[in-house]
Amino acid sequence: MSAANKILNSDPSDLELKIAQALVDLETTSDLKADIRAFQFKSAREIATGEGKYAIVIFVPVPQLALIHKVQQKQQRLIRELEKKFSDRHIVFLGERRILPKPGRKGAKQNQRRPRSRTLTAVHDAILEDIVYPTDIIGKRCRYQVGGNRLYKVYLDPKEFTTIDYKVDSFRAVYSKLTGKQVTFEVGTSGEVHN
Repeated sequence: MSAANKILNSDPSDLELKIAQALVDLETTSDLKADIRAFQFKSAREIATGEGKYAIVIFVPVPQLALIHKVQQKQQRLIRELEKKFSDRHIVFLGERRILPKPGRKGAKQNQRRPRSRTLTAVHDAILEDIVYPTDIIGKRCRYQVGGNRLYKVYLDPKEFTTIDYKVDSFRAVYSKLTGKQVTFEVGTSGEVHN
């Protein structure tokens, strides 16, 4: 399969072509061939995470994201191999989700109701789940600061936190850039559940 077939976008950028070529190279040289063969992505963005570091966010169709998550260890290996090819950059896979506007009083009559999975809150929660994927979120808190700003605290499962602890700053920057919300990640205690 050629690099152009890995991208579902009709007008790919240079970054997307480099990622597609890296996936084709991994398909030919590694034992991940069967898993990568059907893998395609919609788009990719490079996001600055501060201090001259960057993260590459790869957007994939949501059904394909579920297939990637099904084989957890192979996804982690795929991420490690891509991070080797793109040195000094962290790789994050996100589902390509769409937010539908709230139905208003004006305009045409809605034929059907807006699905709950297309609301702003549901999409932002799904992005947060995708960003920290192998680690489970065991709780969330919202702290209101002086001036009206909100700070979200996300408590992660301590068992799997060691797999992503070096990327927490990148996750914070990516989530902030995509949603406009400030978030901090903390390790939760195993005995208590945060709601």
